[in-house]
Amino acid sequence: MKWLILKSVYAIVLTAFACLNASAAKQPNVLLICIDDLRPELNCYGRSYIQSPRIDALAAQGRLFNNHYVQSPSCGPSRFTLLTGCYGIPHNHALFRRAKAIRSGKEVNPSMPEWFRKNGYTTVAVGKVSHHPGGLGGKNWNDENEIEMPDAWDRNLMPVKEWQHPRGAMHGLAHGEIRVVSKEMAVFQSAEGPDTIYPDGLITAEALTQLDDLSRADKPFFLAVGIIRPHLPFGAPAKYMQPYKNLELPPTPYPNKPGWRSSWHGSGEFRNYNLWGKDPNSDREFAAEVRRHYAACVSYADAQVGRILDKLRESGRYDDTIVVLWGDHGWNLGEHAIWGKHNLFEEALRSPLIIKTTTPVKPGKATHSTVETLDIFPTLCELTGLAKPDFINGKSLVPLLQNPDSPGAPSFSYWKKMRSVRTSDHRLILHADGYVELYDQNAAAKEFRNIADQKPKLVKELTNLINSRLPADKKR
Repeated sequence: MKWLILKSVYAIVLTAFACLNASAAKQPNVLLICIDDLRPELNCYGRSYIQSPRIDALAAQGRLFNNHYVQSPSCGPSRFTLLTGCYGIPHNHALFRRAKAIRSGKEVNPSMPEWFRKNGYTTVAVGKVSHHPGGLGGKNWNDENEIEMPDAWDRNLMPVKEWQHPRGAMHGLAHGEIRVVSKEMAVFQSAEGPDTIYPDGLITAEALTQLDDLSRADKPFFLAVGIIRPHLPFGAPAKYMQPYKNLELPPTPYPNKPGWRSSWHGSGEFRNYNLWGKDPNSDREFAAEVRRHYAACVSYADAQVGRILDKLRESGRYDDTIVVLWGDHGWNLGEHAIWGKHNLFEEALRSPLIIKTTTPVKPGKATHSTVETLDIFPTLCELTGLAKPDFINGKSLVPLLQNPDSPGAPSFSYWKKMRSVRTSDHRLILHADGYVELYDQNAAAKEFRNIADQKPKLVKELTNLINSRLPADKKR
C-alpha cells in the first residue's frame, strides 16, 4: 500500500515537473531584426523591381504592416521609441541622455530588453540596435564607461575587424575604409568580394554565432540584430548591384521642392559625401545611379536577413521564435527634392514592419491599418505572456495579427519643433508657431499639395489630437 502511495506521489511530482517544463518550452523566443534607413523599398511592399526574396518570404509567413510609421525620422530617437516603448526627444543622443539620468541616480523605467531580461530572458544585441553599433559612447563608440542602454543586454556586440572601431564600421566602405573626411568618401560603391568586405557581413556572422549558443540554452532568448545598410554611404558587394546595373527605374513622384513652408531640407548628410560634382536633383542619370546603389544595399541587407533566418531554422527554434523585422525610418530618394531622412513627409516616416508569430493567422495577408513603432513593445509582451508595463505609450498589435482587417490608430511623429499625426486618410504637420501642413493621402497629389486652408475644421480636429497626445510644452 505504501509503495502504491509513493508511486502515486512520484507520478504526480513527475507530472508537475513535466508541466513546468512544457510551460517553459512554450515561452517563445524573440528575434528582432533592425534595418537602418530602410524605406518600404521591398518587393513585398509592391516594389517589383527590387530583389528582396528573403524578406518577402518572411512576409509570406507572417503579417506585413503596410502603414507602419516611426516616431521620428532619425536613427537615435526612432530607436529610443522602439527600445523604451515611450515617446522621446528628437535627438540622436536620446538613449545616452536616458543613460546619463540612470547614472545620476534618477529613477528611469526599464527598457524593452531590460524588461525581458528581468523576466527570465537572455538578451543579446549584435550590430546597430541602439543608435551606436555595440551600444557604447566615446570618440570611437567603444568606451565601456559610456553604456547607451544600462542593464539592457547580457551581451552587446559589434565586430569591427579592419574597420578598427564601431564608429569606423558604421560609415565604412569595402575592405576597412573608414570615413575620416566625408567629402573624400564616395556616396556609393560596389566592390567585388564576399559579404564580409562590408561591415554587415561581420555583423551577420556574429549573429549566427550567438544564435548557435542561444538556441542550445534552456532559457528563452531575446536576440536583436542591427543591420547597417542601406545607411549612407551606399556600399554593397558587386553581386548585389549586378541586377540593377541597367535597370530602368520608375520615375520619382513629385521630385520638386515644395513651394510652401514644410520640413524640406537641403539633404546635408547626403551632400557631405563625394558626389563627384553632380546633383541628383538636376542630373537624372546620377539620381538613377544613387537609387540603383540604394537598391543594391537593400538586396545586400535582404541576404543578411536570409542567413539569420536560415540559422534560426537550422537551430530548430524557428517555430517557437517570434520574428520582428523593423526599419528604423524611411528615406527620401528624390521625393520633394530631398535625398535623406530628417523630414516629416511620408517617405521619411513610413518604414517596413513584419511580424511572424509562433502561431500565425492568415499568414501572408498584409494589413493596411495604421500602426506605429510604439506598439512593438506591448505586442511582444502579449505574444510572450509577459505583463505589459503601465508606463509604455503604445498598444498591442495582437488584434491585427489575429485579424488583418482590425482597425488601427493614428500615428504620431516629431522632428525638431514640429509634430505630426498620420491617420488613415490624412497627415497633419503642426509647426511650433502654429503654421500647419495638411495632406490628403487619398488624393492624387498626396503630399504635393498643402490643403490646410481648405479644411479648417479638420485642421482643428487633428491639431487637438496632436496636442492631446504630444503636448508642445511637455518634454517627452
